[in-house]
Amino acid sequence: MVNLGLPASDQLPLEDQVAQLFVVRTSGHLFDHQRRYPQWEVGQADLQRAVETWGVGGVILLGGSVAEVGLKTQQMQTWAELPLLIAADIEEGVGQRFSGATQFPPPMALGAIARQDLALACCYAERMGAATAQEAIAIGLNWVLAPVVDVNNNVDNPVINVRAFGETPTIVSQLAQAFIRGAQQFPVLTTAKHFPGHGDTAVDSHLQLPVIAHDRDRLARVELPPFRAAIAAGVDSVMTAHLQVPAWDAEQPATLSPAILTTLLRQNLGFHGLIVTDALMMGAIARHYGPYEAAVLALEAGADVLLMPTDLEGSIQAVCEAVRTGRLSPQRIQASVERIFRAKQKVAARLTILPESCHAWEHMPPPPVQLGAIAQPQTRQLAEEITRASMQAHGRLSPCVGGAGQAIVMVDEVVQTGWLSPQAPAITLPAQHGYAPRLIDTAACSLRPGSLAIAPTLLQIFSRGNPFRGMAGLSDLCLSWFRFLRDADCLAGVLVYGSPYTLDLLLPELPSGVPYGFSYGQMPEAQAVLLSTFLPEMDIAIAPMPFTD
Repeated sequence: MVNLGLPASDQLPLEDQVAQLFVVRTSGHLFDHQRRYPQWEVGQADLQRAVETWGVGGVILLGGSVAEVGLKTQQMQTWAELPLLIAADIEEGVGQRFSGATQFPPPMALGAIARQDLALACCYAERMGAATAQEAIAIGLNWVLAPVVDVNNNVDNPVINVRAFGETPTIVSQLAQAFIRGAQQFPVLTTAKHFPGHGDTAVDSHLQLPVIAHDRDRLARVELPPFRAAIAAGVDSVMTAHLQVPAWDAEQPATLSPAILTTLLRQNLGFHGLIVTDALMMGAIARHYGPYEAAVLALEAGADVLLMPTDLEGSIQAVCEAVRTGRLSPQRIQASVERIFRAKQKVAARLTILPESCHAWEHMPPPPVQLGAIAQPQTRQLAEEITRASMQAHGRLSPCVGGAGQAIVMVDEVVQTGWLSPQAPAITLPAQHGYAPRLIDTAACSLRPGSLAIAPTLLQIFSRGNPFRGMAGLSDLCLSWFRFLRDADCLAGVLVYGSPYTLDLLLPELPSGVPYGFSYGQMPEAQAVLLSTFLPEMDIAIAPMPFTD
């Protein structure tokens, strides 16, 4: 193992120790004007200050191309006096967040395969974990914030939904273990989330504080087994859930609860790795506790890493003040710093050492992106295999002679998607069979049923859980269009991309002779795979993914 030469935790000044506990979020894009979520992402100057001046322990990234991220991670490591943990929510592969890399279907696709062939699904999950870890390392990431081990047994869950492997603890446990095994082939950290289980909620913790009212017996049977399995598999970190579980703590949410983080997770489940909070900016915490008290309470509860504080500098000072006044002991801070240093030591193989120096992070190897590990044919083939094995296709769409048909594409907030360009298969391929595309943004459009001409219609619906808007299923506008087309007897076919719960809602109302299909994936590759089966006599070659945005 590479020796990073990290100092003992008690040799660092208090502020430096505390700063190591914080992870800030920034954009993977290189320039501030490219940030998509400036209210959540620090700009370049604040990022450099957080890393170089304050000495934060890590950074979480979102957005940008793999080339940009490679450059940015390298730049951040050169700023850091101590090496950084650099993380991303890449539950569906690196391409989920960073263009150019491989994107897999959501984890629930593996759960669908597992119901038919558990061994095959576990094989796919392990290969997906390995591919995700390999591509992460190739662009400078060393902390994979996956897998999601919540048991999504609530169809109205807007925040977990298809991010979960499935609806039973057995399937979720086995697929999570397989994913972790795959990722462990490479020097990255893995993360089981969201403890103690966010699957049975209908409230979005980005906005409000959900409550899980089950008794301890039910929680032990359903919510906890996947976390036990992940811990047994050697998962490196566990992310907390911003929700309240009165059976364990009637006062504090899990992220701030000593009973849940220390007694249950540390002592009862025997977890010795990193406990990381979910984003402290989220409404479930920020609206009730504020940035400073939340940081102190999370550490009192047993957390090691504080993710995405609203005010970094103020939160560092609040924690330092809690130590100086005796509310937090110096040993409590040092214990977390030591866990963080052990985690950094584990991922040190990504760094190199020259003989004259013991400081590995001073010698980051060029180039910043290992192109040979990104979106390789075998990895893209794996994504296609999972997509194909988990999809449904019942019947084929009939061609529309003379081009008189229409292909209505309904999507929530199209401006937020990266998979519905004018060249997307869902737009171009039906047109080749006489179905002219019509795009309806269900979040912004007031186009009501009947406003378009009556014609044979292929209805394509993109629908999955929608965090920040509290939506889990089909919008009223989608449902009204579906019923209008059905009643007008012009519904030529229905395709759903995303949530199986949306399909379950439509099927009881779908006339028996209407062909339909479903794919967990929404990306262009998934569209092409489903349409190749659904459209008549189509033989579609998936186009290469773009390397940059």
